Amino acid sequence: MGAQWKAKGKEAAANAKGRLFTKLAKEIMVAARNGADPDSNPRLRLAVDQAKKASMPKDTLERAIKKGAGLLDAGVSYEKVIYEGFAPHRVPVIVECLTDNVNRTISSMRVLFRKGQLGSSGSVSWDFDHLGIIDATPSSADADPELAAIEAGATDLEPGDEGDTLFYTEPSDLDAVSRALPEHGFSVNSAQLGYRPKNPMTVGEAERTEVEAFLEAIDADDDVQTVYAGLAD
Repeated sequence: MGAQWKAKGKEAAANAKGRLFTKLAKEIMVAARNGADPDSNPRLRLAVDQAKKASMPKDTLERAIKKGAGLLDAGVSYEKVIYEGFAPHRVPVIVECLTDNVNRTISSMRVLFRKGQLGSSGSVSWDFDHLGIIDATPSSADADPELAAIEAGATDLEPGDEGDTLFYTEPSDLDAVSRALPEHGFSVNSAQLGYRPKNPMTVGEAERTEVEAFLEAIDADDDVQTVYAGLAD
């Protein structure tokens, strides 16, 4: 399923952009705890770049930075929590959340996982690699993904959606590789730490429909940032 599960047509849905902005603002606020200057804060720089590519309004972006850095009175503290378990048909799932109320979030996860199985920490993460994931688009017709990966310092790559390429990095190299790729013919759409399934599962059409409905329900939860599923394309 590549690096991150995405609902089909989700970006085209009327309310998708609002949910995307909320998730991006949370990531910016968490990143800004380590400083409000993107030039000296790699995580914030990556989050800001992603927000700009999503056309987040400038005032929304700046407010998120200030709230995260504690420069506004109405600051909100978000905690990152990760849940592991199985979708229907034993498809492994990792769910990353940013929440200001862990009790609310775990209650939601228990309900959402009723059609699957909520596991304990480590129950499925052993079957995923934790790494840097960069989604990039070739900026010229002769851009060579394999050469770009070597020159920029990526450890692996695979085809992404609509002609894009997913470049994988060591977690500590994410910022450096994302900065280097434009010099080798690729425009970076997003860059983040995430999970890649080691053994993605293949299921039948009916089973896949059931699994995707399960994943879409989880992804729609307000506290959920990213959903990773060990599901083959």
